[in-house]
Amino acid sequence: MRRLREDLWLLELGWHEPFGSNAYLIDDAIDPETGERTAGELTLVDTGYRWNRRSLASEIAAAGYDTGEIDRIVLTHYDLDHTGGLHSIPVDCPVYLGATEIELAEGEYQPPLSHHKGLFHRATRTLFPLPKSIDLHSVTDEQWIGRFEAFATPGHNPGHMVYVHESGVAFLGDLVWETDGELTTPFWGDSYDMRQVRESVKSLAQRCPPFEVACMGHGSPFTENGFDYLQRLAGRL
Repeated sequence: MRRLREDLWLLELGWHEPFGSNAYLIDDAIDPETGERTAGELTLVDTGYRWNRRSLASEIAAAGYDTGEIDRIVLTHYDLDHTGGLHSIPVDCPVYLGATEIELAEGEYQPPLSHHKGLFHRATRTLFPLPKSIDLHSVTDEQWIGRFEAFATPGHNPGHMVYVHESGVAFLGDLVWETDGELTTPFWGDSYDMRQVRESVKSLAQRCPPFEVACMGHGSPFTENGFDYLQRLAGRL
């Protein structure tokens, strides 16, 4: 666990890349500058694998919380390294996931059998379905969830979402990765449509509010000038 800001924690769950995976906790009840407590909610962003190098529960505890204190879980997309952790902790709060990702996970959206990731998802949703007991809510483009604004960013997955918190934190999921101190697009073999990924990066750079902290699913987050990193990547695409 690494504290990125007074109200924000990186939960370092994953194994060595390419099996690394980040999750995050953000506590609205803490002023990000002073650390003083106000009214707010605790949100978990992504959950890692079902089995991680460090357990999700232990990382949450290291941040000073109990799993029962989580008010909501927001998921950037349906992949085992982002949703698997729903099986590893008791979930007694709303869970938010892009509408198309829910259709993908539940079999209503049929990815092509000829597509490498489509075939993978057809198998994983059968072998590793989302828990039936969770209170699952669909998310659409520009929807507000508490203090988060959701942005549809398809390409890596058809219903991938980015969540931008109004305090200046962007949870970018696998729209981008951090590599050697810069943002890059994800590996083509782990994505549905690289052209769509590039278009989503450029679209997000144009329409989302500026943010200071960039939190991605793979690599090290940027705690300063996060929006500038996104703008630079968009300019290179």
